[in-house]
Amino acid sequence: MLTSVVSIWQNRDQVYKPVYHLWRAIRSHSPAKPVLIFVSSRRQTRLTALDLIAFLATEDDPKQWLKMDEREMNDIIVTVRDSNLKLTLAFGIGMHHAGLHERDRKTVEELFVNCKIQVLIATSTLAWGVNFPAHLVIVKGTEYYDGKTRRYVDYPITDVLQMMGRAGRPQFDDQGKAVILVHDIKKDFYKKFLYEPFPVESSLLEVLADHLNAEIAAGTITSKQDAMDYITWTYFFRRLIMNPTYYNLEDVSHDTMNKYLSSLVEKSLFDLECSYCIEIGEDNRSIEPLTYGRIASYYYLKHPTIGMFKDQLKPESNIEELLLILTNADEYTDLPVRHNEDQMNSELAKHLPVEVNPHSFDSSHTKTHLLLQAHFSHAMLPCPDYATDTKTVLDQAIRICQAMLDVAAHHGWLVTALNITSLVQMVVQGRWIHDSSLLTLPNIELHHLHLFRYVILLRPIECLPELMAACEGKENVFASIVDSELQTAHISQAWNFLCRLPILNVSLSIKGCWDDPVQPQNEVPVPSLTTDTRDDKRWIKLHADQEYVLQVNLQRTQMGYQGKQESKAVAPRFPKVKDEGWFLILGEVDKKELIALKRTGYVRNQNTVSVAFYTPETPGKCIYTLYLMSDSYLGMDQQYDIYLNIIPASTSAQVTTEVSDAMSHLALK
Repeated sequence: MLTSVVSIWQNRDQVYKPVYHLWRAIRSHSPAKPVLIFVSSRRQTRLTALDLIAFLATEDDPKQWLKMDEREMNDIIVTVRDSNLKLTLAFGIGMHHAGLHERDRKTVEELFVNCKIQVLIATSTLAWGVNFPAHLVIVKGTEYYDGKTRRYVDYPITDVLQMMGRAGRPQFDDQGKAVILVHDIKKDFYKKFLYEPFPVESSLLEVLADHLNAEIAAGTITSKQDAMDYITWTYFFRRLIMNPTYYNLEDVSHDTMNKYLSSLVEKSLFDLECSYCIEIGEDNRSIEPLTYGRIASYYYLKHPTIGMFKDQLKPESNIEELLLILTNADEYTDLPVRHNEDQMNSELAKHLPVEVNPHSFDSSHTKTHLLLQAHFSHAMLPCPDYATDTKTVLDQAIRICQAMLDVAAHHGWLVTALNITSLVQMVVQGRWIHDSSLLTLPNIELHHLHLFRYVILLRPIECLPELMAACEGKENVFASIVDSELQTAHISQAWNFLCRLPILNVSLSIKGCWDDPVQPQNEVPVPSLTTDTRDDKRWIKLHADQEYVLQVNLQRTQMGYQGKQESKAVAPRFPKVKDEGWFLILGEVDKKELIALKRTGYVRNQNTVSVAFYTPETPGKCIYTLYLMSDSYLGMDQQYDIYLNIIPASTSAQVTTEVSDAMSHLALK
């Protein structure tokens, strides 16, 4: 059984300054049993803990909440990194929030679950995370500061219910207690929702345009009427009928509902049109998905983001421009900018290479830009919160970059596409593209690079492939290069990274049709590198304006790694597990034109990838270049020139194409 107590405060300051009410609640409802206190911010966990310690200091037994031997606790405190946590644990009070080091959080969790400490003060996110039931739960205030709107806002009711749900330990107690500290004006509201059923309302309106875009891209919605019908199948429509005033609807008469839903559809479709996601037919009823809408749907992007890509991406966007576009994505709008973090952002910007708008340090997008720069530069972050925020930024960066790449490929922008793949590599490895790829090795920093410039009997090593060739799969060779400045354990970590890097041998061939009565369909190998471009054998004859397929055969070789092959990329600075993959980009450098883009996954032993492309319409010589770009590693890319001699179009191929088109036309009729 859950007992709820709603306590009243007159103003916000009384919620955050005096902790007497917390102290009284603990003494009254759970003097010796576990207590879980939820606060609104990481800063509040620290302030609340210190205030409670001040109360404990006036007691005869100031360490009454510590339920283990002090010497044992001192041994544990030695292993804790956070200085404030060291202090609070000594009094039997734990703190838990995302800004703590993972090991510190685990320590606090184990101590509380095993009843070694009586009080745990946590941010509200813990209510949705690990299950830590307690006899008493105290919600210290029902508001939190929203950095986006720069004001205090109420917790969602579901969050308050989730916090209260942590009260009660079925295996130990026959009841649990929850105390909610609220302002006087909200007393009746919280009593009502605690003791009466509370309706769950829909949040679809906030994201209706994105939902419609996904259905339009999938072909489910093809007209405005379909969009209207779609809305009537949703939970939002059910709640609209039951509680119209919540959705600003005056009544539920047929005409009023029709006008209301029509206005919703029109506004959402107008927003999607402005973001280049859809096209409304000339009849003003039919809806056609556009490439941008399909890309947004595939990568789960908000439509303003894809519209921003259309407006800001250019044929030759450089890394700095792409970084700005990435961080301006609407997906980063909700990244918190906490109290005084604008000052921290200003200070952090002084130590980073790319300038940002000095008047936007309170912007989520500017903070995202600075966090990514710090990630690439290995810069020291001003507080633990920023490390957690960096993980949030990196979590979304890859799919946003992938969408940017598809936009560049759609326009045939070769330079931009190659730079986006470089940006992906930077995100995964946490280095700038202009940094030496040797710096991606664990424990290798800038001051270690001199070790690779004076290798006995070898020329200086400038990049990872050169280092791999020099080591020939032998760890002792690598150790001899770096052992003067690295410890044995660090050498092993760096070697484990190096020997797991992918070494791909590439062979190319072209499949297609030639005017050859003996062998009308065949395959021509692409010659290996030669120095003389005048060599006729190097130039492959292809018919103009015809589709061919470039066959890319990838064969992986291992360099000294004896363990099981893993498809996961080695990325120590990337917070998520990531599969290794490759981009195959076919382009014509002279025209800066992207001809074809293909993605492939992890190459275990051997893999063949087919890249379809069309030859130019006019005869003549041209050079296509195949770029094999890693999506995980810096410095492991390869490129191959393909010399093409375009001859007049194939008569047989033209006839085949015309017949095929005619048959398709008849089938459509």
